[in-house]
Amino acid sequence: MKRLQAFKYELQPNGEQARSMRRFAGSCRFVFNKALAMQKAIYEGGEKKLGYAGLCKELTTWKTQPETAWLKETHSQVLQQSLKDLERAYKNFFDKRADFPRFKKKGMGDSFRYPQGCKLDQSNSRVFLPKLGWLKYRNSRDVLGTVSNITVSANGGKWFVSIQTEREVEQPVHPATSIVGIDVGITRFATLSDGSHIEPLNTFRKHQQRLARYQRAMSRKTKFSSNWKKAKARVQKIHTRIANVRKDFLHKTTTTISKNHAIVCIEDLQVRNMSKSAAGSSDSPGRNVKAKSGLNKSILDQGWFEFRRQLEYKQVWLGGDVLAVPARNTSRTCPACGHVSADNRQTQAKFACVDCGYENNADVVGAINVLERGHRLLACGELAQSGRSVKQEPAEATTQGLALV
Repeated sequence: MKRLQAFKYELQPNGEQARSMRRFAGSCRFVFNKALAMQKAIYEGGEKKLGYAGLCKELTTWKTQPETAWLKETHSQVLQQSLKDLERAYKNFFDKRADFPRFKKKGMGDSFRYPQGCKLDQSNSRVFLPKLGWLKYRNSRDVLGTVSNITVSANGGKWFVSIQTEREVEQPVHPATSIVGIDVGITRFATLSDGSHIEPLNTFRKHQQRLARYQRAMSRKTKFSSNWKKAKARVQKIHTRIANVRKDFLHKTTTTISKNHAIVCIEDLQVRNMSKSAAGSSDSPGRNVKAKSGLNKSILDQGWFEFRRQLEYKQVWLGGDVLAVPARNTSRTCPACGHVSADNRQTQAKFACVDCGYENNADVVGAINVLERGHRLLACGELAQSGRSVKQEPAEATTQGLALV
């Protein structure tokens, strides 16, 4: 099977290279925004939007115009990749996978991509990028496979290079044979159907007060002044640390779960809808806005979407599977008698069936019901093509590499 994998490293550019990368990122942002504005104007005029080929012709015209002749300083294929990103964003919108494309803002996701023409010298920890030359990078691990494209991005005042590769690997066979159900939550990050659970990290909550203090200090500075830029760098540093700590926690958690279970059953949660604001509008104001805002903050702090994304690709790499089951009433259904009632869940943590008297932790009940619904999908032939037999394993099998409470 073909495996696509990216290897990300921190770049160590000199002053001239750093200035050129900022200029390249700015040019890509300008091309993206200009093309998006043109597409919106064409749509409002009742005409059919331009495709990628039509946008490339417009790009050639922009390079010949005196006011935008500076676009020639950036590699042509890098600018074309911005137009491809816009085309992909439109396709995702029409396929209802994403919102309508938005204009890019300076300092938010600055990046550019090389589809070809790059060279990698791993022995000397350097990479060659057209119009930038050789750049040193922190070589923390070997790059495996053939390089297909390279993306340069800025984050937290540092530059990073992401090397996309592809290689052929043997069809993996998962070392485990167990199946597990997982219920995600706020008080407990993840509860497994074997009774174990993983405590949440709450990295944003730990840095919230410090972040607010630096943001207040930044708001008192004159915008774009030297002191304002220093204050902004401090705020960015905190945001970067929050993101890195959360990402590290999710990678360790998902790696442990995927290594110990051949099939993982999770709830098919729509995190975007769950974390929408309840403020409403002036005509129809929302209720319990402050409480819902705190809940939204806690949901986004857990990283449920990223948790599922990592589980899915790691299971594919290991030869396992992830089953997303309907989430309706998983914490209100009694696993003993099947009785469904809101009264079964007396508190946030306690479950007590009003019909048969079964009692357990509500999150454990949710994980058991998720597992049971996963078994139903298997019985319906969801994974019949794999031919794998699964069994339930004891809780101690899930403790490899991560302390589960």
